[in-house]
Amino acid sequence: MSHDLQTTILSNIQNAHVLEDLYRKDKTAFKKSFNAVYPQILSSVAAQCWNERLNHVSATSIFLTKQELIFIVTAVLIAGCIAKLPHWMDWNPDHFFRRNISFIVFEILLFFFAWKEKLQFKNIAAPIGIFVISAIFINNLPIDEESDILLLSYIHLPIFLWSVVGFVFVGNEFRSPAKRIGFLRFNGDLLVMSAVMLMASALFTVVTMELFNLIGMNTEEFFANYIVFWGLPAIPIVATVLVKQYPYLVGNVSPIIAKLFTPLVTGTLFIFLISVISSGKDPYNDREFLFILNTMLIGVMAIIFFSLSEFSIAPIKRWQLIILFTLLILVVVNNSIALSAIIYRLYLFGLSPNRLAVIGSNLLILIHLIFVGVDIFKVIQKKRSVENIENSIAKMLPVYSAWAVVVAFLFPIIFKMK
Repeated sequence: MSHDLQTTILSNIQNAHVLEDLYRKDKTAFKKSFNAVYPQILSSVAAQCWNERLNHVSATSIFLTKQELIFIVTAVLIAGCIAKLPHWMDWNPDHFFRRNISFIVFEILLFFFAWKEKLQFKNIAAPIGIFVISAIFINNLPIDEESDILLLSYIHLPIFLWSVVGFVFVGNEFRSPAKRIGFLRFNGDLLVMSAVMLMASALFTVVTMELFNLIGMNTEEFFANYIVFWGLPAIPIVATVLVKQYPYLVGNVSPIIAKLFTPLVTGTLFIFLISVISSGKDPYNDREFLFILNTMLIGVMAIIFFSLSEFSIAPIKRWQLIILFTLLILVVVNNSIALSAIIYRLYLFGLSPNRLAVIGSNLLILIHLIFVGVDIFKVIQKKRSVENIENSIAKMLPVYSAWAVVVAFLFPIIFKMK
């Protein structure tokens, strides 16, 4: 068998398709056979490429460098101290975390990206200033904690500040659509890595607590007061370092997740739309149902854009685009229903911060989906390239950031602070 494989490799050294098939069938046997015959085909460029692919020893280590370890330890200590402030200073924890959740980790990641992109202070002075102004603003809003206006600021300020982090992530190429798509892809990889780390941490915590319980030591209070406050911020920090420095760790996982979930979400959304019609649910008068519908639309839109962002690093097939286009149409239909319901409620009950914020968000999503949908349809017809889809996604990202600024900063002024 080994001799036959060696013969096949020799006779097809210029046939990349055949060699790739052989490699995928049995990578170990292929590598062994190739190395045996390689001395006979040293002069072949194709053989040299395969040799590098099979035997190249990367200088990149899976282990973190000393500088990265120092950054992680320092960052986790700082983030944990920020999270512990309300306990040390006797502040209201709910009040503190609602207003300052963004400032526990985001500014740390901003400095990390600035370090990795080798940006000078003048390049990050504006983002730092934005963080400082945002912290002062949100912590000095004289609004009751139950106010809708304050709740909107709570929700939209992290969105805006994360876009500021994205500005630093792309370095000096913030106008580049490819860089913006890279940040979008980074978000997906970060989510996957963070989820894995969170599950592993939860398992470790449960097992550790049970072990100490066996010897009569109750560690619940210790974990709640210390481990949680430093452990939770550590997850996005460590995940960011790993994804940024070693993208191959989840680089193959994210496209697989996107490919698996897109058909599932498409089928689920189709069934949901039929169920809404048959069940008689009324989004026009059911506020809770309308809220859940909008939340679902944002989640599905994120899946669509994440899936599309993976096409620049993973092979794209026509059937995948057709499924995504179908999913996009279903989202547009559901979005139109939600938008019409909000406008109807606006007509009945008048203008409010919540309704205006939701209308603005839904309109942005609808317009964005239509632009992307047109490009997907033209790519399916082979009238445009996949890069056009990426450009459509990237161009609207700053618009979402601008809308988040309006809601987080201007709504409290427009609707009068109480």
